[in-house]
Amino acid sequence: MTVAVTLEGVSCVFGSGAQTVRAVDHVDLTIEGGEFFTLLGPSGSGKTTCLRMIGGFTLPTSGRILIGGQDVSHLPPYARPVNTVFQDYALFPHMNIRDNVAYGLMVQGVEKAQRHARAEQMLDLVRLSGVGTRRPGQLSGGQRQRVALARALINQPQVLLLDEPLGALDLKLREQMQTELKALQRQLGITFLFITHDQHEALSMSDRIGVFNNGRLEQVGAPQAIYNKPATRFVAEFVGAANVFDGARAHEIAGVDSVMLRPERIRIGAAPQARISGAVIDAQYFGSFSRVRVDWSGEAVAVDLNPELHPVLPMAGDTVHLHWQADAVHTLAGPGAPA
Repeated sequence: MTVAVTLEGVSCVFGSGAQTVRAVDHVDLTIEGGEFFTLLGPSGSGKTTCLRMIGGFTLPTSGRILIGGQDVSHLPPYARPVNTVFQDYALFPHMNIRDNVAYGLMVQGVEKAQRHARAEQMLDLVRLSGVGTRRPGQLSGGQRQRVALARALINQPQVLLLDEPLGALDLKLREQMQTELKALQRQLGITFLFITHDQHEALSMSDRIGVFNNGRLEQVGAPQAIYNKPATRFVAEFVGAANVFDGARAHEIAGVDSVMLRPERIRIGAAPQARISGAVIDAQYFGSFSRVRVDWSGEAVAVDLNPELHPVLPMAGDTVHLHWQADAVHTLAGPGAPA
C-alpha cells in the first residue's frame, strides 16, 4: 500500500520569546493511501493546526511534511495535491450550486461545458441531482455540506482534508452524513483526513485514529484498539466513558498502578460473585442503556446496564454488588504517561 501523507518530526510554534505556544510538538505520523484517518482531540490539542500544516495554510516550524512522497513542507496550498472541506462550507453565495462545484475547474481554465458536465457528475455522486441552478441559501445545512464536498472532490485530490465538517449539523443529520462520508470514501478510494472532537464520529468512520493532546499524538490505532486498549489515562477518559483507578484501588483490582474499566463491562450481580460493593449514588436512563453510579469508598464507579435485562433500576442508597470478567480490566501505562 502506498503512503499518502508522512509527518517527520513536525512542530509548530506560535509567538516568540516568553509568549510562545507549541501547538504541535514533534509529531511523527504515516497515513496510508486510501485510508480514512481521523485526528481526534479536544479544542486546542493541535489537531486542526496539524491539518492546516498538511494543507499549506500554516507552515511548520520544524520537521517535514510529505504527500505522495513529495516534500511539500513549504509549498502554498494551491501547489499541493489536496483539497479542504471546512465546517462553514465556504460556498460563494452569489454563484449557483453548479458553478460553486465547478469553481476549481474554472480556475484551471477548463472549458465551460466540460466543467458544468463534471459538476453535474459530482452532484450526482453526493446525491444532489437537480439542484445545480439553485443558490446556497436555498439549500439545507446538510445539502450545503454535500456541495462543499463535491467542490472539494471535483479536482480529484490525492488527499481530502475535512476540518470538523459536520460540527454545525444537528444530531440526526450528522449521523446520516457520517454514513454517507464513509461510503463515499470507500467508493472513491481517496485518502480522507478527518478532524473532530467527537469520539463517536471518529469511532464510527475511521480506519485508524490519532488521538491528540497538548500538541502530541498520544496514541494511533484502529478504533477498537483505541477504545479497548487505550495507551494513557487521557485516551481512556477522552474516548468513551471510563472508570480509571490509580494507586491503592488499582492494586486492589489488578495489582498494578493504573487500570481502566469500561462501564459496559461491569455487571450488577449477587454478593458471592462481587469484586466490590457499594451504595447507589444515582441512576439515569438513556434509552439504549442505563447508567448507575455506585459509591466505592468515596469514588464513583459508573456501570452501564441493558434496560431489557434491568427494566427496574436500583434506587439511590441501595447496596449493589459489582463484578466483571478478568479481561475487562485494562492496565494503563500510568496517569497520563505514554505507553
